[in-house]
Order: sequence, then C-alpha cells, then structure tokens
Amino acid sequence: MVSFTHHDAGTSEDDWARSGVAALPELPLDAGELARTAFVVLAAHPDDESLGAGGLISRLHGLGAEVRVLLCTAGEASHPDSPTATPEQLAALRLREFAAALERLVPDAGWRYLGLPDGSLAEHREPVLAAIREAAAATARPADRVVLIAPYRNDGHTDHDALGSAAAEVAGASGYGLLEYPVWYWLWAGPGDPAWQSWLRVPLSPGEERAKAQAMAAHTSQVQALSDRPGDEVLLPAAFLEHFSRPWETFAWQRPAGVAGSGPGYGAADAEALFDAVHTRNADPWQYATSWYEQRKRALTLAALPERTYAAGVEIGCSIGTLSVKLAERCDTFLAVDASSAALAHAARRLEHLPAAHTRHLTVPQDWPEGAFDLIVVSELGYYLSPAELAALFERIEATLLPGGTLALCHWRHPIDGWELDGDTVHATARRQLRWPDAGLHRERDFILEVFRAPEVLP
Repeated sequence: MVSFTHHDAGTSEDDWARSGVAALPELPLDAGELARTAFVVLAAHPDDESLGAGGLISRLHGLGAEVRVLLCTAGEASHPDSPTATPEQLAALRLREFAAALERLVPDAGWRYLGLPDGSLAEHREPVLAAIREAAAATARPADRVVLIAPYRNDGHTDHDALGSAAAEVAGASGYGLLEYPVWYWLWAGPGDPAWQSWLRVPLSPGEERAKAQAMAAHTSQVQALSDRPGDEVLLPAAFLEHFSRPWETFAWQRPAGVAGSGPGYGAADAEALFDAVHTRNADPWQYATSWYEQRKRALTLAALPERTYAAGVEIGCSIGTLSVKLAERCDTFLAVDASSAALAHAARRLEHLPAAHTRHLTVPQDWPEGAFDLIVVSELGYYLSPAELAALFERIEATLLPGGTLALCHWRHPIDGWELDGDTVHATARRQLRWPDAGLHRERDFILEVFRAPEVLP
C-alpha cells in the first residue's frame, strides 16, 4: 500500500503537464457507442465521482446514456479530529453534498447508498461485490453494453483500491467494460511511474468542464475548511484540485469481454463468404474511394513508410485496392491479397494499368504468398482472425519479411461486432510477439497506425 496523506505536497500539476499525459490517446468510444451503453458509476466516498469522472458522467447524461450510481460510504472519516462536527454530522453533510454534485452532472440518475463504514471497504468485500452485480444486472443490458466506472484499483487509498478491485472482479467475471479513474494517484505517483502510460483520455467540452467544476465545488466540506480551528482544515487543497481542472479526464480502460464473444465467433475461414456478400451488395461498402476519413488514413499510411521505394511489396487484406494502387507505385513488384474474390475483382481492375502489380485470392494465415518481401502492409484485417490465427499471421510475416524490411499495420480502434479481437489488441500482439523496433506510431480515437522494422541480419 502506498503511504501518503492529503497534507503531502505530492507531484505538482506542472510536473504532470510536462510528462506527456496530455498526449495520451483518446478512449475509442464515440457518441453513438456511449449512448447505447449503460454505465454503473462507483464511488467509495462522496466526491470521488466528481473528481475522477465528473466530465464523463456529464457527457453520458447529455447523450442520453443510462447511468446508475452506487455510493459505498458517506466519507464520515474525512475529518477525524474535527472539533466542530461528529462523524454522524459529517455523514449527513457529505450525503447532501453528493446529491447536489450529482444534480449538476446527471440530474435524473438514480443512486444507491450502501451505508458501509468509511475506511473499511476491504472488510466488506462481499456486500460490495453483490451491490455491483445487482446494479449492473438492473440495467438489463447484454454484457457488451455495460461499463463499470470505478476508482483505479491501485489508487493508494484503501477504500479506492478495495472498490476498484471489486469492480475489476465483477467486470472480468461478467464480461463488462471497466473504466478506472485515478484520484490520489496524481498526488503520490510521478511521471516516471509506468502505469499511466497505458491509460486513455476523454477530452471534455467546455460545458462538461463547467459541470465538473460545479460538481466538485458542491463538495464544500472537502474543498473548503469546516472552520478555522485545527482539525477542520481543507481536505482537498487548490494544488491538488488542479489535477482535476484539466480539459480531459484519464482512465484505465478494459473493453467489455462481451464484445469479443457477442457474435458467432468468426475467424479467417468465414471471411470469404461474409465479405463476398458485403461486396456483392455494394462495390465500396466502407466508402474507401470517397470518404475523407479513408483518404486521410491512406495518406498517413503512405507517409509513414520509411522508404521511398521497395523491391517487393505485399498488401494482406487489400479489399477493393484503393491503398494497393498507391503502394504498387512505390514497389518494383507488388502483390495484393484478399480472401474475398468479389473485393479482389475490384482491386484487379484498379491495378490493371500497373504491369508489375498482381492480385491473388488467399485466406491468410492458412494460405500465404510465396517469396520474400521488403514491405508487408496489413490494414483493417487483424481483428478478423482468431487469436491463434493472428499469432500465426505474425509467424508468417516474421518468416517472410526480409531483414530491415518494413511492416505497416493500420486498424480501426472501435469494437468489431461478431469478432473476437479489436485493433488495439492486434497491435499489442504484434509488439509482444515480434519484438521488432518501432519505426513510427500514430494513434487517435478511431484508428492506430504503426510501422515496424524487421531486424537486420547480424554480421
């Protein structure tokens, strides 16, 4: 357990601002995905919800998402040496403040108070687990449409850690999503701690910032002194509150496991029939040729390739060939591969003016093109494989890419209904399995683009 008190100066917000925390990638859930999801907000004490997730809660309310709030304790132990307020008086005061704060964030949210003792949630794990399960079940949503919002399980405060750990247990067992918000972490941790570097940001609108600020201010007993007498000092001083005045909030994100298992468990063998049907109905079902999003992503992919030209390139999962044409222009020889014969027919027509470019109907990783390549591009394909197939794909790439060659991966970061993987998982698997030098990374809310270099042959 981390040792600290609210009297500690801790890490300043200036230090955090210099750390790069403002450049963390965004949570890959858009307004529509948030609106379709039910959220259970968990607070160990009144004010946790406002500090850690007030802006997000305000957004959810504005989008019409279902929000349920569970408060574990009244925070009656916040001023144990107060000469002016008993624990019972503090409990009543802080519950009123909690209601006032929620009125500013999500006025119509139902909230439940468990009445557990402040500072002892670890000793009341079973009722906490039961309450979380009950609140999530009451949404009557499938697992992939439920997200728990809880204190970070390693926040350093015993109650935060206990509640965060309980939330993680329920989320893992039931397949719910989990957003963990840090509070005291910003005080005792520092930029050198690795935990925050894998977290995600939720940028806040000016209206969401205002709602959060009003909610924090509603917790008067914490942000102002109870009196000028010793023991009634401010619990959350201005320097600490600076961490929660950022125009974004930060979360550790665990996507719903229900997304992975919500469909029939498709894999590579299903790709031909599924995508042939899609391309038969629509020659360009994802607007590759007309969408500015696709045009911009294509331009970024091409710009990220470290070499001007390549001897032999292959695109795995070329679809209708909009990226293939541009890749082929930079390769002496080029092969476009796809499992869908319908999509591949469109790609062949796009490439027919380039004599060194060819297409081939293959279902990877079971099938694989002959030869070796100094450029392999895998775009929007990895999550259409099972985990075992994805591992086999990277084995094929490792065996085929020439020393010093370029591997470019680009994938959508949102959940893919009916498929087990998502874009972030695909890229994390590549980094873990290949262990190749990273030659470039671009990540934003909707997609991740990453370039790797195969190791050079040792002399």
